[in-house]
Amino acid sequence: MRGSDRSIALLILGHLVLGCISLICVARFYPEYHFFFRNEMLPAAVATIAAFAVLTFLFVRARFSFGYFVGYYLFLMIAGFLWLNNFSGFGYDHRLSGLSAAVSVVAFLVPALYQPTLPRLPVLTPQVFERLLTMIALLGAAVAVIGAYYNFRLVGLEDIYKYRDAMTAPAPVNYSVGIMTTALLPFTFACYALRGSYWRAGSILLLLLSFYPVTLSKQAFFAPAWLVLMLVATRFLDLRRAVILSMLVPGAAGLILVGLYHLGLFPERLAMTVFQFVNLRMMAIPSLAMDYYNEFFFTHELTRFCQISVLKPIVPCSYGEPLAVVIYNWFGIGGYMNASLFATEGVASVGPLFAPVSALACGIVISIANGMSAGLSQRIILVSGALLPQTFMNVPFTTVMLTHGAALLFLLWYVMPRGILEQGR
Repeated sequence: MRGSDRSIALLILGHLVLGCISLICVARFYPEYHFFFRNEMLPAAVATIAAFAVLTFLFVRARFSFGYFVGYYLFLMIAGFLWLNNFSGFGYDHRLSGLSAAVSVVAFLVPALYQPTLPRLPVLTPQVFERLLTMIALLGAAVAVIGAYYNFRLVGLEDIYKYRDAMTAPAPVNYSVGIMTTALLPFTFACYALRGSYWRAGSILLLLLSFYPVTLSKQAFFAPAWLVLMLVATRFLDLRRAVILSMLVPGAAGLILVGLYHLGLFPERLAMTVFQFVNLRMMAIPSLAMDYYNEFFFTHELTRFCQISVLKPIVPCSYGEPLAVVIYNWFGIGGYMNASLFATEGVASVGPLFAPVSALACGIVISIANGMSAGLSQRIILVSGALLPQTFMNVPFTTVMLTHGAALLFLLWYVMPRGILEQGR
């Protein structure tokens, strides 16, 4: 490998090691979440991750694309599940589920890391595109006002769960909020910021932050800071390294702060808050969801995709509530646990035997998105899509595409004029 490829490989391998250490700490601190660690199972867990680490070569050889961004996050999530799978106290077929998860992520990555050549449609003129950005910003402000009419509460992050379940709004409002905050407003911010229109970009960040009291969502609270960090990272780092470090640095920070706390060098409350948000919520919970879903659907009827709203009238369904509620009612821990495509479109819908087929179909969709973004500045792909990888880790694929606006973002990439960012600068 070339020097740059070797550094990418070492970063990924180091990240896998750090993830395993993080999961050991999570098992020590949060056993109520069914995280476990037993010394006698450590050799098997290490061997599993070592075998899984062979997939590192896919990220070493691939060029940056949106599929690279999403694929890396999902790769880490499956690595976490394979580690937990060795220690899980649940009774499902662990060997089958672990093999299914590993094959599923390969089936997803192979197409998702590929950028096909798509036929080019006429793109928007710069003047029309400028009006489109203004219209998105105005629509975003309108959605924020309408959302605040139904729900508005200023509370600290530690109190959001006391009030969030009581928040109600019509479905169109909820869909509009999800699409605006996850896809359209980040896209508008990226376009303004990369063109040097910093006042407009700043106004979009304030607009995004205004959705926090409307949604009481941690993503809404941290989205402005996250977008700025990703923007800065793309300025100074190769984009593949920016993707890897976007998860590696927060995870390492959580471990370091916990270590400093145990040495008496850092306050417990702050250290554990960071660790809980980053190492538990961002990294461990998506992997744990795979464990929960495998356990539940090992003994319960599969959904056959009946959780997708448009299919409910034609597909018989044994579940009258969303799967997140069903899983929470069964296990009684972790909150309403939505899960990734591997758990929802995979394990829950078709079972572990056919889960790789479902993952392959999702990977093909991401490959098409790569083709739709061909010719664009890679920085705008990363910054405008910066909130989607975490969303893909925690939300079903179809929900991300529709309710969170990923499909609209891909369409915007397809029709936006190439070279407009350079012209703006």
